[in-house]
Amino acid sequence: MKPMIPRSLEGGALALVLSLASLPALAAEVLPSWNDGVAKARILAFVRAVTEPGGKDFVPPAERIAVFDNDGTLWSEQPMYFQLAFAIDRVKALAPQHPEWQTTQPFKAALEGDLKTLAASGEKGLLELVMATHAGNTSEEFAQAVRDWVKTARHPWLQRPYTELTFQPMRELLDHLRANGFKTWIVSGGGVEFLRVVSEALYGVPPEQVIGSSVQTKYELRNGLPVIVRLPTIDFIDDKAGKPVGIHKTIGRRPIAALGNSDGDFQMLEWTTSAPGARLGVIVHHDDAEREFAYDRKSHVGRLERALDEAGARGWTVLSIRQDWKQVFPSR
Repeated sequence: MKPMIPRSLEGGALALVLSLASLPALAAEVLPSWNDGVAKARILAFVRAVTEPGGKDFVPPAERIAVFDNDGTLWSEQPMYFQLAFAIDRVKALAPQHPEWQTTQPFKAALEGDLKTLAASGEKGLLELVMATHAGNTSEEFAQAVRDWVKTARHPWLQRPYTELTFQPMRELLDHLRANGFKTWIVSGGGVEFLRVVSEALYGVPPEQVIGSSVQTKYELRNGLPVIVRLPTIDFIDDKAGKPVGIHKTIGRRPIAALGNSDGDFQMLEWTTSAPGARLGVIVHHDDAEREFAYDRKSHVGRLERALDEAGARGWTVLSIRQDWKQVFPSR
C-alpha cells in the first residue's frame, strides 16, 4: 500500500525530510576503506574539531592546510620509488645513444636490473641517473614521456599499472578533507614535474598544489617557440629538512595536518605539529606483507626508524596498514 504523504511535506519540504533521514547512512560512509580504530577516530575527531564553528579549535578554511608525502604515503614505493623505475626505463630507451653506459655505473646496473648495486651508488648515483634521463628536454617533452610511461609500465612484483597502486584509504581521506574545507597539498621527495603529470587524475590534487624536488630550468626559443628547458643541475631537494622549507616557500602557511611514512618526512611532521592549536601528524607504517609490503627500520627505501620511535611522545598517530585499512588498493 502506498504511504500517505501529508501535503505539508510535498515538494521541497519532503525532499528536505528525506535528505535529513539519510544523514546517518551518509555519515557511515566516511572513510569506508578504513577499519574502526584509533587512527580513524583521531583523524575524524581532528577534522570535527577544526571545522566546528565556535569551537575552541576552529580553524578558518583559508588556514586548513594538509600536506601529504607521496611515495609510501599515497602510493606504494617498494621495491623502488616509482620515479626510479621510470628513470631505469628511460636509461634502457636512451641506451643506444650512449654506448658508454654499458660499462659505466650506475647506468650499467640500471641496464642489468641490478637494484643492489644501484642502491649502493647512493644519492650521488641516483641523482646522476636522474640527471641523465630527466634533463635536456623541454617541460612539455618530459611531461609527455611520463604520460607515455604510465600508460604501459607495470609494477614488477604486483603486476599492476603503477597508477593502480595508489592507496584507496588515503584517496578517501583526501576527499574527506577537501569536503571539509581543507586545501590538500602533496610534498614529495620525488620530482615535482614527474608527479604533477598524474597528481590531479590520481588524487584530485592540481599540479599547482604539488611541491617536490626539481632541476633548474631556463626559458628559451626553440624553432621560434618559447619553451621551458630542463637543465642537468639540481635546483632543490624536497626531502627531510627541505620539506618545511619548500612548504614555507610555496604555500606561505604552516600546515595543520601532515602525513608521511618515513624518516624523510620527520621534519615536515615536526614543523607542522609543533605550533599551537589542534594539529594532526600521521605516520603510515607498512606492516602488511600479504596485501602490500612490510618494512621500516632496515629498508633502503622509505626507512622508518626515528619517526616510529618518537611518534608517541610527539602525539603522532602511527597508522598500521594491516590493522587500520580494510582495503589497500582501489578495486579493479
